[in-house]
Formats: sequence, C-alpha cells, structure tokens
Amino acid sequence: METNTKYTLENRRYVIIGAVVLLVLVFIIRLFYLQVVENDYKAWADSNAFLKKTLPPSRGMIYDRNDNLLVYNQPAYDVMLIMREIQPFDTLDFCNILSITKEQFEKRIAEIKNRRLNPGYSSYVPQLFMNHLSAQECGVLQEKLYKFPGFYIQNRTIRQYEYPYAAHILGNIGEVNRKDIEKDDYYVQGDNSGRAGVERSYEKELRGEKGVEILLRDVHGRIKGKYDDGNSDIAPVSGKNLKLAIDINLQAYGEKLMKNKVGSIVMIEPETGEVLCMVSSPNYDPSLLVGRQRGKNHKMLEEDPQTPLIDRSITGYYPPGSTFKPTQGLIFLQEGVITPETMYTCAHGYTFSSKRKPACHGHMSPLSLVPALATSCNSYFCWGLHDMLDSRRRYPTIQKGFEVWKNHLVSMGYGYKLGIDLPGERRGFIPNSEFYDNYYHRWTSTTVISIAIGQGEVTATPLQICNLAATIANRGYFITPHVVKEIQDTPLDSLYTEKRYPTVDSKYYEIVAEGMRNAVLGGTCWAAAIPGIEVCGKTGTAENPHGKDHSAFIGFAPYKNPKVAICVYVQNGGFGAAFGVPIGKLMMELYLKGEIAPEDKALEEKMVNSVVTEDHVYLFTGNSGV
Repeated sequence: METNTKYTLENRRYVIIGAVVLLVLVFIIRLFYLQVVENDYKAWADSNAFLKKTLPPSRGMIYDRNDNLLVYNQPAYDVMLIMREIQPFDTLDFCNILSITKEQFEKRIAEIKNRRLNPGYSSYVPQLFMNHLSAQECGVLQEKLYKFPGFYIQNRTIRQYEYPYAAHILGNIGEVNRKDIEKDDYYVQGDNSGRAGVERSYEKELRGEKGVEILLRDVHGRIKGKYDDGNSDIAPVSGKNLKLAIDINLQAYGEKLMKNKVGSIVMIEPETGEVLCMVSSPNYDPSLLVGRQRGKNHKMLEEDPQTPLIDRSITGYYPPGSTFKPTQGLIFLQEGVITPETMYTCAHGYTFSSKRKPACHGHMSPLSLVPALATSCNSYFCWGLHDMLDSRRRYPTIQKGFEVWKNHLVSMGYGYKLGIDLPGERRGFIPNSEFYDNYYHRWTSTTVISIAIGQGEVTATPLQICNLAATIANRGYFITPHVVKEIQDTPLDSLYTEKRYPTVDSKYYEIVAEGMRNAVLGGTCWAAAIPGIEVCGKTGTAENPHGKDHSAFIGFAPYKNPKVAICVYVQNGGFGAAFGVPIGKLMMELYLKGEIAPEDKALEEKMVNSVVTEDHVYLFTGNSGV
C-alpha cells in the first residue's frame, strides 16, 4: 500500500512539473510573438511616446533637351490622422472647412479602416485622410486644428507643368493602389507614383527616398519637441532629375499642326536614337491630371469619344502603306531577287493578276528600284514579292521564303516592340507563314500580294515607321528610340546607346536612300523640298476600309550626315501628299532652320486650320469655313 502511494505521488510531481514547464513555454512563445512578430503593441507603445512623421522626398524635375523646365514641384498639404487618437469633435465644422459632406467623411474613414483596401492599416500609424489641400485651405484648417484631436497636417509637393504639351510623354502621377503597395513596400496608402509616361517608366529614379521625423509626446499626447534633438531623424533624399531628348518648342509646333486631326508625328535624331518630338493627336493638357480634380478630369478624358488618353505614337496599329516599300526594296536586294538595275513593268497596276490589282498611278515603265521608290510604283514591289515567294530557285517552299521575308522585317524593328522607354508600347503585326497556312488551304504570293505595299495584314506603329527612316538615314543601323536623354548621376541603359543592325547589308541602304532623295527631287514627295537642305522622303497613302484613306510620310534630312528622321501619319487625311508631306516639311524646316520661311506661312496656316474627319477635310480661315 505504501509503495502504491509513493508511486502515485511521484506521478503527480511529474505532472505538476510538466504543467509548469508547459505554462512557461506558452508565456515565452506569447512574449516572443508580441515583441517580435506582432507589431501593433510596439506601434502602440511607440505612438504613446513618439510621433513618427514621414517626410516625403522632392520628386525629380524634368527638363527638355535645351534645359527648358517642363515639370517641377509645388507645395501642397495633406490631412493625416491617427485613428486611436481621435476624440469626439464637431464633425460638421470639420467637413465645412474641407468642403466635404458628412457622408464623404464617413466613407473616407471606412476606406481607411478597410484592410482589403488599405493593407498597411493600423490605428496607431498615421493615415492619409485627404490630400492636395491648397495653401488657403490649409491655413483655415491650421487655425482650428486644436479642435480636432488625432488630425494633423503634413507638407508635400504636387506636380506642376510649365507647358500644356507632351502629356503622353511626360505622363502623370496618381495615388497608389493595393497592388502597388503589395508589390513594393516603399509605398503606403496615400502615396503617389507615376501612372503614365516617363513618370511611370522612371518612377524609381524620380521618386527619391522618404525621410522620417521623430517627435516626442508627453503623457497627454502633446508634442514636446524632437526626439534626441533630431539626431535620429532621417532626411529625405530628393529624386533624380531627368533631361528629355524632346525639344518642347518642336513638340508644341507639332501639336499645333495636328490640331483637329487624328494621328501622330514622331521625329528621331538618327545618330543617337533620341526622340525629338512625339505627337499623338488628339491630346490634352497634362495639368488636368493634377490635384484633387485628377479623378474627375481623368474620367472626362476617358469618356471623350476622341480618346485623347491613347498615345497613338506607340499604340496605334496602322497599315504603313507605301512607307513600307523601302523595306521591300532592301529585302529583295539582300536576297538577290533584284539588283539595282532590275526592271519591272507597270500598266497602271500589277498585271500578274487579271484584275490588275493593286492598281497604280501613271508613270514611266518599265522602271528600276530607284525610280520605283521615287514614283511609289505599286507594281514594282508586287513583282518583287512574286519573284521572291513563288520561285522555287531560292527556297524549297513558299513558307521558307516567307519566313526569310518576315525575319528581315523583324530585324528592322517591325512586328515586335522596339523597347522605347515609355509604358504601353505595342508591337504592330507582321504575319508569319503559319498565320497564312491556318487561314488559307493553299496560298501563293498573289493571295497576300497587298503586304508588298504595306497593306493587308501588315500593321505598324508610327514609332516603328519613323525608326525605318532613321535606319535608312544611318545607312543600316539604328539605336533603340528613347525619350530620356540623361538621368542625373546615372548612366542610360545600354539598350539606348548600342547600335542595332538589321539583317540587310548596309550597302543596300544607300540605294534606297537615293530613291527617297529622288522622290523629293521630282517624285511623289516634291512638296517636301526645303531650299538649302537635301531632303529625302517617301509618301504613303494607306487604304482604309472604314473611311477616307490615311495620309503618311517618312523622311530624313540632310541626305548626307542626317540630323533628323520623321514619320507623319494623319488618319483619314487622304493622299500622302495632302497632309503627311506638308506637315513633315514644316516640322523638318523648323528643326533644321529654326524658323518657318515667309513663303511657307500660307502652307502652315492651311495645315493648322484644316479639320480632318473620317469622311471629309475642312479648311477654316478666320471665322468662315471654306
């Protein structure tokens, strides 16, 4: 009996010891969780003693290539709150000061507390209530701030635009969303980041680094001064400034010429790949998307049937039309389909098909490559594609020959994104042989002949079309187009400094350049001539099944040592000579000569005052329409 009692006591002792150990472990684990894992208690303790104010950095400024200031910062003010410090106050008075309703106040408070919308919410951490107060609104609130415990004002800056131009290039900034916060712990709710243009693509360079100011509180929560005499504060680091390749005066002139038209102008410095101007029309004033009216104005622009928010320079899918013919000449020369002396006939159209399609205008026949480019002969390039794809002397199948054709074009920058330093670029479309195999049971060059003259399934962006002009100007290479020329204290990505060589030998580019020069001397681009400057060009009239044809032009100048390459594309503008050529001439004249000659002022007025719609062209002079 004594043995059993002793054994039972021993068991109880082990049970008690085990229970004590388990209890201690629970306390240790809980303590570890509270002190290391869980932040709320630490935040609560810190918030009793300190107020940590985020010091937003000054965002980097943006200049044009001539050091004209384009985008800078202006002071603004945010209303912040710490939820746990809010005490009963006169809500109506608070709302009247900020010109909001009680319903808006309650909605905003609910949004702040919603952890789905605001993943970083804590009742101990400062939260944004309202941003972008004006100096006047801030002054009124500051006088009565003592009535609203838990609220305080934080200084910040907002973007200011010096010119009402280049909105698609500059972009804009807006409040971050939940995905932004989850993706980058730099951001908290209420922060701004670039939403479009260079503001978005160079966000990390422009935004800088946040600072922190630590203030001491007393037991009543009142601010008593800086903690540690400010030695523990972290100063914000300003963002880096950007210098764009854009010439803002050239940009403004391009937007003026494209007023009441839909389309694009792109100009590139061939030697560097720097984009001198990039007009997308219709456009908008970038200052519309600043401050508290940003959301309202953005919605207005979204609902505009003219879609001014779309950057047609890099997202517009257009048939390149006859501006595509230089690529065909280059490919045919490279593949030995033709020589510079090879002649093809033209009988007002391509005669291999009984329907004589595509049709062509009247000019000398037969003709070789240089005059074919100068006169923009459709038939010549159709015959070239026929000889390349349908003859089995070069390629065992049409599919093999077509892939060679397609790959040359891809190397020239068609069919894929070029890689410009702007968000949203689209790739255009160059079909491959599989595309046609799936679409047609059996096909030949005649089936797809319209692609030889930049029609059919071929589409490109104005940037890609201009890049072709730059490549020809360089006689066989290009540098990826870019809108940023310099980043403060930071080298450009090598993508924007290294030469890219297409798969066509450079010697053939000289022949094509000669054809484009002859187009201005006495061909379809004669109206692009500028006295004292050897201009080279190529017109394009792109067929449009939905309305009037599109007017296009590519060119470069001077013929030797070119300084500029250009693409003009006017939707529903008709013949290339109607709008593409004159606008291209005026843009090159302004850039190369610095002014428009008096004899060209009438042409300038005509382009500025013309209104182009899907079916008609209107010219308004003064208050009367002609």
